[in-house]
Amino acid sequence: MANTPQSKKRARQSEARYAVNKARRSRIRTFLRKVEEAITSGDSKAAAEALRTVQPELARGVTKGVMHKNTVARKMSRLSARVKSIAA
Repeated sequence: MANTPQSKKRARQSEARYAVNKARRSRIRTFLRKVEEAITSGDSKAAAEALRTVQPELARGVTKGVMHKNTVARKMSRLSARVKSIAA
């Protein structure tokens, strides 16, 4: 348990950051799920649109420190390849 005033404040800040980061992660996962659903449905137009909307969300996750840069790069690359394979 936090004893000093500074450690109490840090605990409060940590809880607040945890809530914000959790919301950001959840939002990113929702966008990713929409892309996955569009890919599985086989609708190339919807999949391409969903991919366009998820890319800035993923990039924002990197800048906010919620996700690692290489993880996001890998996800974008794999999703775009899958969307491209539907269109072909």
